[in-house]
Amino acid sequence: MAIGVFDSGVGGLTVHRELTRRFPDRDFVYLADQANAPYGGRGGEEIVELTRAGCERLFEAGANIIVLACNTASAIALRRLQQSWVPEARARHGRAINVLGIIVPTIEAATGLPWTYEAERRGEKIEAIDITGVFCTAATAMSRVYEIEIDKRREDLAVFSEPCPGLAGLIELGAPAEELKVVVEDHVDALRRRIGRHPDQAILGCTHYEIVADLFAAALPPGTPLIHQPTAVADALARYFDRHPEYDLGGSGRRDFLTSGKAGPQSDLVGQFWGAPLTFTPA
Repeated sequence: MAIGVFDSGVGGLTVHRELTRRFPDRDFVYLADQANAPYGGRGGEEIVELTRAGCERLFEAGANIIVLACNTASAIALRRLQQSWVPEARARHGRAINVLGIIVPTIEAATGLPWTYEAERRGEKIEAIDITGVFCTAATAMSRVYEIEIDKRREDLAVFSEPCPGLAGLIELGAPAEELKVVVEDHVDALRRRIGRHPDQAILGCTHYEIVADLFAAALPPGTPLIHQPTAVADALARYFDRHPEYDLGGSGRRDFLTSGKAGPQSDLVGQFWGAPLTFTPA
């Protein structure tokens, strides 16, 4: 049995790498749906169906817990799958299984509050408001999940999402750093112009963006805190396993990398990020 990690492409490797560091003895299987990447510009029903199919493939490959290392899938598909599909899949596979997302841990990290916390509304004027900028795909921005869920917990945090259409696709294709730098700077400046100043903190709300986190850090004012999803997800998953010892996660340190797209070596950009060449096998 194993921990499954799912993404539309290679962005989820940022989460996968941190999880393998945190749980080095556990077995992992990673699935990139590169045949259909990126998800950010697709419709909601299509995202739900693609995510369901990817999760089913990971369960077939022996995963017991799947982490949706994709903000778009987590924002659009996760709740539907948990409510209407996971119970049926659990009965069909005859073992403890579940699908988890990355938005809940990210919001906990951004607010400093547990997911179960909800602010008491007193109608008082909030004098000091900090701004959180969220760089994300168009689908995640349209869901307004970060605005809605952060506002439930922190009235003193204003959230502005900046959709970055095409950026995940460029990263997936291994675009040159100079080309990516220009695109990132344009989006950071667009957010600054929209809100009148730079944000006080920023969320990289697409796991692909973590691969170029250094470009976002350079484009933002020095010292601007970045909420790093891989760390937040690893922390949350450790707490989840403490509460749920029933999951068999393997102990051989196995690492499998699958793709629905073209199997073989990934781009030089991915290799540089990963620290070594990385080859995928057919899903």
